[in-house]
Amino acid sequence: MSLITSMPELLAHRAHAGPDDIAFIDGDRRISYRQFADMSRKTAVWLDAQGIGPGDRVAVWLVNRIEWLALYFGLAHVGATLVSVNTRYRSHELNYILERSEARLLVLELNFRKIDFPAVLAGVDTAATQHLKRVAVLNPATGALPDTVIGKPALAFKLDDLPDGSLPARGRADTLSILFTTSGTTSGPKLVMHPQRTLAVHSQRVAKAYGLEEDGACLLATLPLCGVFGFASVLAAFAAGAPVVLMDTFEGAEAARLVNQHKVTHVFGSDEMFQLLIQHGKGEIPFPSARVFGFAAFHPGTDDFGRRAWDRQIPLYGLYGSSEVLALFSLQPRGTPVPQCLMAGGLPASPDARIRIRDTETGELLPAGRSGVIQIHADTNFTGYLNNQEATDKVVDSEGYFTTGDVGYLCEDGRFVYQARQGDALRLGGFLVNPVEIEDALIMQHGVRNAQVVGVDLNGQARCAAFVLAEPGKVLQEQALIDGVAAMLAAFKVPVRVWILDDYPVTQGANGEKIQRGKLREMAMQRLAQEG
Repeated sequence: MSLITSMPELLAHRAHAGPDDIAFIDGDRRISYRQFADMSRKTAVWLDAQGIGPGDRVAVWLVNRIEWLALYFGLAHVGATLVSVNTRYRSHELNYILERSEARLLVLELNFRKIDFPAVLAGVDTAATQHLKRVAVLNPATGALPDTVIGKPALAFKLDDLPDGSLPARGRADTLSILFTTSGTTSGPKLVMHPQRTLAVHSQRVAKAYGLEEDGACLLATLPLCGVFGFASVLAAFAAGAPVVLMDTFEGAEAARLVNQHKVTHVFGSDEMFQLLIQHGKGEIPFPSARVFGFAAFHPGTDDFGRRAWDRQIPLYGLYGSSEVLALFSLQPRGTPVPQCLMAGGLPASPDARIRIRDTETGELLPAGRSGVIQIHADTNFTGYLNNQEATDKVVDSEGYFTTGDVGYLCEDGRFVYQARQGDALRLGGFLVNPVEIEDALIMQHGVRNAQVVGVDLNGQARCAAFVLAEPGKVLQEQALIDGVAAMLAAFKVPVRVWILDDYPVTQGANGEKIQRGKLREMAMQRLAQEG
């Protein structure tokens, strides 16, 4: 059976196969495939009325809710691209995304819980919004819609009030579907391009390989849709015809309640998230409906945590993915014994994917059991970084293999195991973050000459800490530096401590001095331990 290759086709297929089956559970709302198809169709008509069509890009800055998904499928229908914006981003990051993506429309919610979107918008540079034509505000209260937002005409977006209508689908298999952000080698993230084909095909393969097509399957969507991890899991469940329970933001107690209320079988997330979920599980077997709880190991101590979970019959399996090869690229097969099942990596969802390991120094291809950099070839790999061919060429070779920057090894049985990041990238708040991004934000603070950021483990959580050098004659205050970064970047990127040094530890090499990041990391951990 051939796979569906476009989003309009996938939506039409699901609406035809089970029109009255439940597609999404959003709070008290149960939305069938027929109803969701109608929502997406009306959204497409609304987008068309705003002048959005093939080749246009629309930035979506929303938490997990049905409108996010209706916008995605609506944009796919008109042949436009969704620019995924993390709700935890601040003005500095929003500036970068809007400018680089050249988005013509921004869709946002003015307030959600503790997120003060207007305050973030106040810091947006008008130069970054030169391509932006309008800002759509989600469900504004009566009389609360402002005339303008960041200097652009504002309009309301109310899913329940959209006019009816229809228009032919303009989205095709190779239409650029979404832009994900990923950490780059410079201060700003790169924008990863995926056409409709890679997402449609990948979602169907994941649905089949990981058991989402099995009777009674149900997914709890705990991760943000703005990230590839959260979005890929939801799309896979949708392709399978399995209902998706949406969470607007993750909370351990609520997630545990929802798993049991809806007899959830599948959850995908980070080890930190699962620890919070399991803490709130009651009884010897807290989640009897669980079949596959796939997790990404971002913190130390996974084996111990995983064994304790399995002792309570919580089926944890290690997985692997990235923005470039898509999340849920691979998963440890069900039935794999502990502790092997807890290792990141596994078997790819695609039977056609090819994985090889290269020696990090010699470049030679390595046999099973030897560690090196992981390279992946798959027909669902990304098509490049937006407007950055140089960066694309650095990671995709002439044979089409993507060099992940991750270190791992092949197993004799066809699986592979991820071990660590090759470089100094940090995993913070569940997202891969280049320390240069945080260092640049620190250097922008008054009086800072240089900054170095390292990852630390603080009470079992992955955080970052920083060391800075002052400009001659300047006196730096730690809290002022932390506050300055907090005003620019998402909270998970803000250093827990900033220490002021006279000089960094360095080594002398053939190419000059090299800062000892490893030594700085040791210093940071020692200081945090001493402070208790």
